[in-house]
Amino acid sequence: MRITNQLRPIARRVLTAHLPVGPVAQPVWGLLYQLHVAAREGLIWAQRFLWYEPLFRSQCAEVGSGFRMELLPYLSGRGRIVIGNGVRLSGKPSIAFSNRLNAQPELCIGDGTFIGHGCHLGIAESIQIGRNCLLAGGVSVRDLDGHPVDAARRRAGEPTPPAGVRPVVIEDDVWIGATAIILKGVTIGARSIVGAGAVVSRDVPPDCVVAGNPARVIKELLLKASAA
Repeated sequence: MRITNQLRPIARRVLTAHLPVGPVAQPVWGLLYQLHVAAREGLIWAQRFLWYEPLFRSQCAEVGSGFRMELLPYLSGRGRIVIGNGVRLSGKPSIAFSNRLNAQPELCIGDGTFIGHGCHLGIAESIQIGRNCLLAGGVSVRDLDGHPVDAARRRAGEPTPPAGVRPVVIEDDVWIGATAIILKGVTIGARSIVGAGAVVSRDVPPDCVVAGNPARVIKELLLKASAA
């Protein structure tokens, strides 16, 4: 025990030791930091330009000008992807097509829309995202339940029945907060805002703010909309 107590201060000093960055060394380390950042950003750019983006574009029916992406989205199933001008995919979103009811489900993303890191888009029929929309990180949009409601049918491995699939429409200039969930059959009206973590199970009117589970209107934005 005595030896352990004697070694503890030594171990603490070793673990907290660092190279000195004084007035003389600071410019050197500052330059090395800038070189490190430049090398890292150059590698990220090369991966995106030479590998990730060509791979993803090969899976799209249309991609507009000014498209930007970072990491390769996780893509499963087969479907039609249409991307407008100036769309940005941040980080690593995921796109999952279900082909058990529809051989060619469709995802359309309008001009100027931003899709955040970790967003999940599940499509069995159609998800339409309008122009200049903002989907924050972790948003989930699904036009299907994913499984039958009946437990016996789930055990049998049956797909979502047709009644469990309804298209989702997100109109222009909608802002959806982080980790919000948009369920099947929902239409979100233009310029509306969905609060972080909200679960949207019914249509949202234009020019309003919704929040909660289930999401409900907590504020109207008609004055701001008319002023714009």
